[in-house]
This record gives sequence, C-alpha cells and structure tokens, in this order.
Amino acid sequence: MTASVAVLGNGPVGQTAALLLARWGVPVVLLDQRPHRDAVGSKAIVQQRDVLDIWDSVGVGRRIADEGLTWTTARTFYRERELFSYSFAEAGRPAFPPFVNISQSRTEQLLDERIAAEPLIDVNWGHQVVAIAQDTSGVALTCRTPAGEVTVKAAYVLACAGARGDEVRRMLGVRFDGRSFDDRFLICDIRAELPGWAQERRFYFDPPWNPGRQVLIHPCPGSTYRIDWQVTSDYDDREEAASGARDARIRAIIGDRPYEVVWSSVYRFHSRVVDRMRVGRVLLAGDLAHLVSPFGARGLNSGVQDAENAAWKLAFVLRGWAGDALLDSYQTERHAAALENLDVTGATMRFLVPEDEEERRHRTFVLEAAGSDPTARAAVDSGRLAEPFWYAESPLTTPDPTRPFSGRPARGEVPPPCPGVLVPDMPITVDMPRVTNLRQIARDGFLLLAADGVDADAMLHAAHLATPAPVRLLRFADDPTGVLRGTLASRPGELWILRPDAHIAAILPGATAPAVISALRRSLATPAPLASP
Repeated sequence: MTASVAVLGNGPVGQTAALLLARWGVPVVLLDQRPHRDAVGSKAIVQQRDVLDIWDSVGVGRRIADEGLTWTTARTFYRERELFSYSFAEAGRPAFPPFVNISQSRTEQLLDERIAAEPLIDVNWGHQVVAIAQDTSGVALTCRTPAGEVTVKAAYVLACAGARGDEVRRMLGVRFDGRSFDDRFLICDIRAELPGWAQERRFYFDPPWNPGRQVLIHPCPGSTYRIDWQVTSDYDDREEAASGARDARIRAIIGDRPYEVVWSSVYRFHSRVVDRMRVGRVLLAGDLAHLVSPFGARGLNSGVQDAENAAWKLAFVLRGWAGDALLDSYQTERHAAALENLDVTGATMRFLVPEDEEERRHRTFVLEAAGSDPTARAAVDSGRLAEPFWYAESPLTTPDPTRPFSGRPARGEVPPPCPGVLVPDMPITVDMPRVTNLRQIARDGFLLLAADGVDADAMLHAAHLATPAPVRLLRFADDPTGVLRGTLASRPGELWILRPDAHIAAILPGATAPAVISALRRSLATPAPLASP
C-alpha cells in the first residue's frame, strides 16, 4: 500500500488533514487502529469560526455550522450573581458565527461523508502501527491488522493518533512534557427544555449547588445541554447515579422538570506538549502533539489548525512548489501555537484549581471584587475561548514596522490586521462568477491584494517569477462595496500577500517587484528561485 502521505488517526484532525491534502491533489492513505467509528458521547463540542472556515474549504463547513447550535454570548457567575458577559468581535463580515456547538461524533460523520466522496483518500480501519522506519526517500509503516502484518509506504506521514498515542510518540522518540491535574470533572449530556439558555455559555464559580467548585454549561442541538462539574478526586459516577445523588446534582441546576441523561463521563485534565512536532518525514498534530484543558475549547480547534498548516506545506513540497525546509516551519509555527495554548489554559487551571492557600485567597478576592471592579473582572479566568494563532514571529512572515503585532488581544477580541494574523473574512464579488468569501479564495494558493496606486500587473508578474504555486490578484479599487478596503484599513501603494491558510504573509508599502519576490520566497522558506516542476 503506497501513498504520497499517510495520515495516522481517523478522528477530526486526521479527517481534516486527509481532505485538505486531497484538495491539493495529494493521494492519502488514512489509517486507524480502531475497527470502526465509535460514535459515543459529545466529546469536543465547540467548533470555532476559523475552523468552520477550514472545513468549508473542503465542502463541509456549512453543513456543520447549520446543524450546530450557534451561541454568541459567554456569561460568568460567582455563586448566584452574574459577574459579566461578553460577545465576540466580528471584523469584516465573516461567513460563520463565532462558535457553534455540535457533538464531535456528528462532526466526524459529516467529515466521513466527504471522505467517502473523495477518490484520493483510501480509508483503512483496523490498522495498528507497530513500527515506523524512515530514510531520505520516505517512511515505511508496519501495521498489525486482522489479516496479519502489512507495510504502508509514503513520502511523508502526518501523525494524528490522539491523546492515547503513547506508542506512536515512543516510536518517534519524542518527549511529552507537562503535567496532569488531580481534580476530576464530571460531564453529563442531558436532554431537557431550558428556556433562555440555548444561545449562551454559562460558567459558575462556587455555585450553591456545587460549593467550592465550578460548573460549566454549554447548549447543544436537539435541546441537549453539556454540563461539566468539578468534583473530588475520588468521585465515583456509578455510585452517585445509583444513589440518586446525580439526579439531585442535575435538578439543582435545571429544577423540577423532565430530563434524560444522554451520556456521562469522568475525566481529568492534562497540560502537555511534545518537544518536537517534526521528526524527519513525520509531522505530529492534534492531541498526539499537545493536550490542554477543555476550558476554552482549544483542543480540537487547534488540532484542525495544525492539520491545515501541515497540509498546505506538505502539498507544496510534494508538488515541487517549495523545498523540504518549508516543513521546518510547521514545527516553528505550530509548536509556538501549542505553547500559547498551554500558557492560556494553564493560567485558567491555576485560577480554577488553586494549588495553595495564597492562590485561593487571591481567587476569592478577585471573584468578590469582580461585580463592581473592572480590573478584578478582567482577572476572572473561566477560560479564554479558542482563537487562531498569530504567526507574527514566524520566519515565513515579512514584518511591516508600520503595522506591528499588538500582542494577545483582549478576551473576545481579535488583533488588527497585520503580518502573521489570520485575515478578517468578508464577501468578495470582484472577478468572481458568484459571491464568495475572502478566505475561500485565499485558500486556493497565494492571494495578492493590491491597493490604489499599485501596478497590479507588474506585481502579479513578479509573483509568478517567485513561485510556480497558484497565485491570484485582486484590486481593492475593484471592490464596489468598499468592505475590503475598510476592514483591512489599507493604505495607497500597499500590496498584501495572503498565504494558502489565509494568514497575512506580508504587507508591502510602496510595493516593488523585488519586494514581492522576496516576501513570497520567504513565505515558502525558499531563498532562491525554484525551477518549475
């Protein structure tokens, strides 16, 4: 069995990677050690807008969004008093809402349907990888199957084997540094009618019905609600269900109304990251590479962003549009993203689960003061929700001193457009047979955006000299709505370059052909011109 790329793990991250690679024309073999799909429980339910965009590029984002439940407000309470709520910034006119809630199982089913229609993807269940060997020409995977051992050969491997992929990490020789938390958390998916709760996330610190601990409530489709309780380290779900204590726990929240428990589970959190996300011809992604607490929904969402980063770079290398050095930037960019997620979620866990008396006193002080003190309110940490990473420090990014990265934005906000950030989305009508969105066409290759005063034809010619990869150009002046110019706050004489993942690679004031060539080569980790394939 041979393919250009072997993807290990048929969860959402592996599914996304396979679909993205196939979109670039790359044959994929998709391997999973399980005998079949196990559609159990809600698991990762919060799908972020920018991830819906990625799924939309492979033809499934709109279905996931339409089936999911849209929510726009996050509310935080201390005991029975609401401390604050916030909604999410919307630069431009994005195609999708900030978040939709839908079970991971249903997301996987919708991705499976797209995979089944894609002839470049060969799905193989019941393939447990037991050995990984690689050399300068490719990777050989020895797989244990019900029919015996088989060998799968590929030019590259994208390993998305999940949180329990300890054997894959061991075979690759990577460390998985970090810690695990002792506190347990109980999840119950319940089906009930709760008027007024369907469009918001609710987080409770120290409610009277879970004193000294936290509760998180998320709405889901079909009048289903996901409730997470912080519980003691010796909590026994079966014992509590049998004794009626779990029923009392649920009724303390929803009152005396009918409900049904759809699924329940007990888990604890981990905060870990591998020391390397590239091992030769193998790239690591998703939970195999990093584990964070779910407060902030950064697990699945960051894994899908790993998949996109890896997929376009693997495709460009395999198609001869870039050299192998481009794959080093996967490690640079996505390891930095993983460390950002660990920093954010680690701060959340320290606030949720204080480790000593001083931290407990600090948390109590902050929560008591937050009702009236804006400074204390800003210090309340119930989980900073998922957001795309900013590649401002990436070696692929050409900085613009007039548009510096402003740093991590305030909760619920996005940074202003500058090199390294994901471009705001908006409808585009210029030179298009139908209305589409900016991020959709950006993901077809490189996209040049020419402001007033730019010799667009000369810039496009220079781009084709710099790279054989697909390049398209749009002029700000041709946008009849003015949304493109207004959202990006473009200046006369600027040329914007967007990467194939819709991140801004460069903003070139007073654009010249040499500057365009240099920025494009930099974005491909290519110091010299590539020959056409």
